[in-house]
Amino acid sequence: MIEEIEITDLGVIADATLPLGPGFTAVTGETGAGKTMVVTALGLLLGARSDSGVVRAGQKQTVVQGRWLVPGDGAVADRVREAGGDLDDAGDTTAAELLLGRIVTAEGRGRAIVGGRTAPVGILGELGEQLVVVHGQSDQIRLRSAPAQRDALDRFAGAPVVVALERYQERYQQLIADRAELDQLTSERDARLAEAERLRAALAEIEDADPQPGEEDELAERADRLTNLEELRLSAAGARELVSAELSEESDVVGLLEQAKRQLERAAVHDTSLAAITENVANASYLAAEIAAELSTYLAGLDEDGAHELSIVQERRAQLGTLTRKYGPSLDDVLALQETGGSRLLELDGDSDRITQLEADVDRVAAEVATAAAALSEVRTAAAARLSDAATVELRSLAMADAALVVEVSERDDYTLHGRDNIAFLLRPHGGAEPRALGKGASGGELSRVMLALEVVIAGADPVPTFVFDEVDAGVGGAAAIEIGRRLAALAERSQVIVVTHLAQVAAFANNHLSVVKSGDGSVTASSVRQLVGADREAEMARLLSGLAESDSGLAHARELLELAAESGLGVARTAP
Repeated sequence: MIEEIEITDLGVIADATLPLGPGFTAVTGETGAGKTMVVTALGLLLGARSDSGVVRAGQKQTVVQGRWLVPGDGAVADRVREAGGDLDDAGDTTAAELLLGRIVTAEGRGRAIVGGRTAPVGILGELGEQLVVVHGQSDQIRLRSAPAQRDALDRFAGAPVVVALERYQERYQQLIADRAELDQLTSERDARLAEAERLRAALAEIEDADPQPGEEDELAERADRLTNLEELRLSAAGARELVSAELSEESDVVGLLEQAKRQLERAAVHDTSLAAITENVANASYLAAEIAAELSTYLAGLDEDGAHELSIVQERRAQLGTLTRKYGPSLDDVLALQETGGSRLLELDGDSDRITQLEADVDRVAAEVATAAAALSEVRTAAAARLSDAATVELRSLAMADAALVVEVSERDDYTLHGRDNIAFLLRPHGGAEPRALGKGASGGELSRVMLALEVVIAGADPVPTFVFDEVDAGVGGAAAIEIGRRLAALAERSQVIVVTHLAQVAAFANNHLSVVKSGDGSVTASSVRQLVGADREAEMARLLSGLAESDSGLAHARELLELAAESGLGVARTAP
């Protein structure tokens, strides 16, 4: 419940405080006085979009603050605490006081306050969905739309439709997901089959070639050796001749070292210090002999190599080159494909099995969706009959004695996230007439009463803490207006009701009457919002009735209306503070 709203520099309102509280509050005032700014202020507190146009001309910012009484424990209190806000003790163990605020600057920037702490504007929107339902003339138009009519029926149906809808949507979303995966796999099946065939052929070719890590470098080295075989032979043979000329009488390293060793051995008899040098020369002679032997072995190996081996190496290099061109760009890439290709092939070959499984899943889930949709339709159809009867009774209480609201639930051709139901609200204005869609046959006044009838009925099944109606009585007058006031007062027995109205017949049933009056300079100040009782209220009622606050006939009519409301046990004005 909203206890109080404070408004600063909003539209024509310079400074105003609206005491609200429980029951039915009527807000009246002259045209242009700013009474609809009350609805605008509430919208800001409930997270509505804003712009700099709401800031009063010449001012820097608009500030709106609201004080609510909410349950100390519950979804609203929990969300406030999650956002870092605080709740104040309201002197009641079951209730707490919540402060909400909104600031909008002339530059269009804004700030939201929840429980004394700055918070995202979206938090106000989340709280607003649980605290207040606002109805204006645009909502009367929205009532003509199929989604709004479906939402109204589902609200009335309550928990049974919530359970049925959740079960249906869970199956429906699974069906959408399965169909999307199936469509993707099916559309890509040919491409994936071709990929599998290419991969299978590649793996067979690679396996047949059996490339080894580093083999390319090894083959390149061998090919270079074999290509330059004659040059290698000449170089090795020349080196061997220089080290050990076995077939020549020319001096060689081995012979020269042998001569040096013999001479040193003869001289060492006379000088023992030459012994170490002699040993080193002997070692060098042995090493030269080993080098000569190694060169001989190398030359013998070259004799065994030849053009045939080079041909084999070049063929192998060509084979590996083909692999790298196809699956490279390097041999390492070829080897990587060989390593990972098997698992990828298994994945591709498994697509056919997955498609078969998905086709079965789609058929199964589609049947479950149909069953869930039928259960949802059954709940809605039963609720539609109850809503039709209850709303028709309300319409008769709203001076539409022969009218009837018909809520139809029919089957559509396809399934949607909300089921398979076409839901239509039809109005039969009088007996014998064919029911017509609200968007085609209902006037503005009739829509106002249909909307109010629906809210009164739905509130019994889905209570809302606060209702705000902005000129719900548009297009209505006389006895119909009195009945609207009576039904709003009845609704106020279960919820807080705030109504911006221009009809005395509606305001008479309020237990809290606020008047918004412009000052001489056209602004609305703190003293311009008054809580009316007694003679002041009678004068405002007379002004609403005749335009003349001091008219004797208007005052008499005003008193008559207030007495009518009092006799109904409704409309007893709250004592002004």
